[in-house]
Amino acid sequence: MEHRIAMLQTLHTIIQEVNSARGLGHALNIIVKRVAETTRVDVCSVYLVDQDAQQYVLMATKGLNPDSVGRVRLGFDEGLVGLVGERKEPLNLEDAEAHPRYRYFPETGEEKFHSFLGAPIIHFRRLLGVLVVQQAERRRFGEEEVAFIVTMAAQLSGAIAHGEASGGPQNGLAGLVPASGSRTMTGVPGAPGVAMGRAMVAYSPADLFAVPDRQVDDIEREVEVFHRAREAVKAEVRDLAARLADAVPTDEHEIFDVYLRMLDSESFVTGTVNRIREGNWASGALRDSIAQYVSVFDEMEDPYLRERAEDIRDIGRRVLMRLKLDTGDTREVPAGTVLVGEEITASQLAEIPTDRLAGVVTARGSGNSHVAILARALNVPAVMGVGELPVSRLEGKEIIVDGYAGRIYIEPNRQVRREYRRLLREDAELSERLQALKGQLAETPCGFRMGLYANTGLMSDITSSLSSGCDGIGLHRTEFPFMTRERFPGEDEQTLVYRQVLEPFMPRHVVLRTLDVGGDKPLPYFPVREENPFLGWRGIRLTLDHPEIFLTQLRAMLRANAGCGNLRVMLPMISRLSEVEEARSLLFRARDELEEEGIEIEMPELGVMLEVPSAIYMADQLAERTDFLSVGSNDLTQYLLAVDRNNARVADLYDELHPAVLNAIRQAVEAARRHDKPISVCGAMAGDPAAAILLLGMGISGLSMSVSSLLKVKWVIRSFTCDHAGDLLSRACAMDDPRAIRAMVNEALEDAGLGGLVRAGK
Repeated sequence: MEHRIAMLQTLHTIIQEVNSARGLGHALNIIVKRVAETTRVDVCSVYLVDQDAQQYVLMATKGLNPDSVGRVRLGFDEGLVGLVGERKEPLNLEDAEAHPRYRYFPETGEEKFHSFLGAPIIHFRRLLGVLVVQQAERRRFGEEEVAFIVTMAAQLSGAIAHGEASGGPQNGLAGLVPASGSRTMTGVPGAPGVAMGRAMVAYSPADLFAVPDRQVDDIEREVEVFHRAREAVKAEVRDLAARLADAVPTDEHEIFDVYLRMLDSESFVTGTVNRIREGNWASGALRDSIAQYVSVFDEMEDPYLRERAEDIRDIGRRVLMRLKLDTGDTREVPAGTVLVGEEITASQLAEIPTDRLAGVVTARGSGNSHVAILARALNVPAVMGVGELPVSRLEGKEIIVDGYAGRIYIEPNRQVRREYRRLLREDAELSERLQALKGQLAETPCGFRMGLYANTGLMSDITSSLSSGCDGIGLHRTEFPFMTRERFPGEDEQTLVYRQVLEPFMPRHVVLRTLDVGGDKPLPYFPVREENPFLGWRGIRLTLDHPEIFLTQLRAMLRANAGCGNLRVMLPMISRLSEVEEARSLLFRARDELEEEGIEIEMPELGVMLEVPSAIYMADQLAERTDFLSVGSNDLTQYLLAVDRNNARVADLYDELHPAVLNAIRQAVEAARRHDKPISVCGAMAGDPAAAILLLGMGISGLSMSVSSLLKVKWVIRSFTCDHAGDLLSRACAMDDPRAIRAMVNEALEDAGLGGLVRAGK
C-alpha cells in the first residue's frame, strides 16, 4: 500500500514537471529520466511517429547510447516498438530477443537488456509514439509497473500533441514539424465561411499563463513599466501585511515577507528584465519568470511547499494586473483581425469592430457554444475547439480560418494562400447571388410556404433582421440586458428594450424568450456555482424560484406590447407541465396587476421550448396547454447525446443530424400536428442548409436562425419539394451514422447546385 501511495505521489510530481517543461524536448527528457529512476529500470526511451516517413524515431532515452537519438528509425511494421503501435496496447516480455518481432540496433547498445515493456502514446485515438522501458534482468514487469508506464504514456500524449501544435526550435520533434512553420490544425466548425488575416490573442488579465508573446521596440520603456508594476505590488503586499498583522498568527503572517523577498529576488527581477531585453514585452517576460518559479515549487516532494506554487501564481497575477493598468491593451485592431483565444467571451468579441473582425478561433468550446452562435450572427467564420492551439505564440501570425471544414492554417504556404484567395472570391460571388433572393418568398416548388425568422439578442441585430426580409423574430434572447449590467434591470428599462424590438416588426410576430441564464450564461452579479450547471438551476427553474425577477420581466413585456400586438412569450428549459402552469399563472397575475393600474393589456400567445428530452415525450400535453412549440435544437442535441456542447474533447460527438435527434424532433412535429399547433426550430440546426432539408421533410412550420444564414436556407427551401425532402428524411431516419446522413444530404445539395452552401467555393 505504501509503495502504491509513493508511486502516485511520484506520478503527480512527474506530471507537474512535464506540464512546466520548456518545450517538448525538455518534457521528453524529464519523462525518460524520472520514469527510469522511479521504476528502477536500466532503460527508458520514447519513440515518436514520423507520419511522412511512416517510421518511429528514437527521440529521447535514459540508458541507451545518447548518440542514437534521432538516428534510430523503425518502420511501422518493424520491431517490438512497431508491434506495440499495431496493437495499441502494452507489450510485456520477459525475454525480448526471443520474440520473432525483435530487432537489434547495434548503435543503441541494447543487446544486454532482456526485459521489455512498451506502451502506446495515444492522443484522441491518434497514435503518436511508444514509451519503452527495458532491464538487463529477465523478468515480467509487475501490474503496478505496467499501470504506471501506461499512465505516463497517456500524460506524455498531451505534451507531444501540444509540441506538434506549437512548433518552434524547442519542440524536440527534429523535423516532424515542417521547417517552414506552416501548420494545419483541426477543430470543429463554429460559423461557416472563409477568412484570411492576422491573429490577435484575447486573454483575461487574471489568467497569467494565457498572456501571449509580443515583440516590442522600446525595450527600456518595458523594463521601466515592469519595475513600476513590481514596486506597486510590493506596496500592496506591505499594506496587506499591516492590515492583517493582528488578525493572523505570526507563522502565517510570514508569507508576506516571502512575497516581498520574491519580488526583490535577483532571479525574478534579473530574469524578467533579461527576457524583456531579448525582445518580449513585460507581460510575456513576467509569464515566463513566474512559470519557472512555479515549476521549481511543483517539483518539491513536500505537499506544503508544493502548495506555495499557488502563492507564486498569485504574485504573478498581481504584477500582471498592475502592468495592465499601466499600459492598457494598446494594440491596434487592423482590418482582417482573427480573434484567437483559449476561450473568448462575448465582451471580448464585442470589443473588436465588426468591420475589422475577419474570423474567430478558440482552443475550447464547440460549434454551438455561445461565442460560435455570436460569430454566426455576425457572419464571421469561426473554428472552435482546436485542442492544442498554441495561443500564446500566435499574436500577429498570418492565419486562415475555414469555418466550413473546421480547419485553420497558421502561417500558410503560398499554395494554400492562393487556393483560399480563390475560394474567397467564389464565396463573394455566391453572396451576391444570394442577395437576389431577398425579395423572394421562402416557398417550395410545390407551393409550401416556410416561415423564416431571425434570432436576435443585441439591438444591432434588429437592423440587420429588418433588412433581411425575415418573417419576424422567432427567438429574441432577453438575457443580454441582464448580462451587460451590474444589477438586474428595472421594469422601465426592460419595457424600453422590448418596445425597441416589438415596434419595428409590427405586425410580424416577435417571440421574446423569458430570462434564460445559468449553464454557460452566468450573471456576474448573481453568481450560481454548480458542479454541473447544464443540469442545474437555469432557465425557467431559476425564474420560477425568483418570482420577483420573473414578474418584473413579464410586466415589462406586456407593457411593451401595448399598441403593438405582435408579442409572443416563450418559456425556456421546460421539463415538466407544472412549470408551464406556474408561468402561465404569473403571466395572468402580471396582466391583472397592470390592468388594476389602468393599463390596457392584450394577452400574448404563450409557447414553450422543447430542449429537454422529457419535453419531447410530453409534447402532446404541452401542445394542449400552449399556443405554439419551438424546438431548441442546441440543448436538445446536447441532452439527448449526453455531450457538453462547450467541451472540445467530445465536440466531434455532437451532431444535430444524429438519428436520435431527428426522430425526437419528428415525434414533436407529429404531436403539434395532432393538436393543430405551429412548431418551429430555433437552434443552429435551423440555419444549417443540410438540416433545413430534413426539417422541411418533417413538416416544420418555421425556422428561426442567425440572419447570416437566412438567405442560404431560403435558397434551399426554394430548391426542394416537400416530397423530395420527405424522401431524404426517410432515408436519413433509416441510417445509423450521422456522418453518413450529412454526406447524403450534402450530396443532394450538390446535385441541386447548392454545394457552395456547405463548403468553401461556389
